[in-house]
Amino acid sequence: MPRPLRDPQPMLEQAIADWGGRDDLWLFGYGSLIWRPEFDFAERRPAGVHGWHRALKMWSRINRGSVQTPGLVFGLLSGGSCRGMVFRVPSAHGLDTLRRLWLREMPTGVYDPRWLKCTTPEGPVRALAFTLSRRSPNFTGELSDERYRHIFTHAVGRYGSSLDYARQTLLELRRHSIHDAALARLVALVAQERQEEQERQAAAGAAADCGMPPAPVYVPGSPDKSPSSSSLPQQSSGPSKEKP
Repeated sequence: MPRPLRDPQPMLEQAIADWGGRDDLWLFGYGSLIWRPEFDFAERRPAGVHGWHRALKMWSRINRGSVQTPGLVFGLLSGGSCRGMVFRVPSAHGLDTLRRLWLREMPTGVYDPRWLKCTTPEGPVRALAFTLSRRSPNFTGELSDERYRHIFTHAVGRYGSSLDYARQTLLELRRHSIHDAALARLVALVAQERQEEQERQAAAGAAADCGMPPAPVYVPGSPDKSPSSSSLPQQSSGPSKEKP
């Protein structure tokens, strides 16, 4: 049974208490935070977490969709592993950054903020990540390819379409040499659908052509008359000669 949405303020206070404010603040990004962090940071590193994976399975009814046509954004679901980026925010700016980040990511308390151990080339760090529970009312559950195609084609919100969001994330991941085969497959569904539609249109055109008689062909010099000449009165090239 889905759980109700929660008040985000107590979760912010808990995150602040868990951080402590003495050390620099680390944040783990796995979706739009990678290409649109909207906060200043002193350092950024590629990072990975185990026990969680990136999934395009969170409903968005404002930013990337509407109430009538919900869109999709990423959540960090339990199971598997995920590669993303960690950002280091100096301790002096950590509190302000957390508060502004809460306004962006947690206006309805949909995520479960967690401190995760992240591996980086320079060693492990403890970073805050926004995870998604499968009991959340915004969790989509399993979606068919046809449903993804429909959402990518129609869902648009105040920040743009779900398809643009997915494509931008995929491009940014690739820019950082992060390969997400599952996301690449989803984005390719739209190209596949367009190709299938073109093939359907071509097949429909071919079927229509099969039901039409072949166009007549007139070869100059042939003893046969052109089809058009048979339906027109014959005209003489010289003056007419009538019998008396």
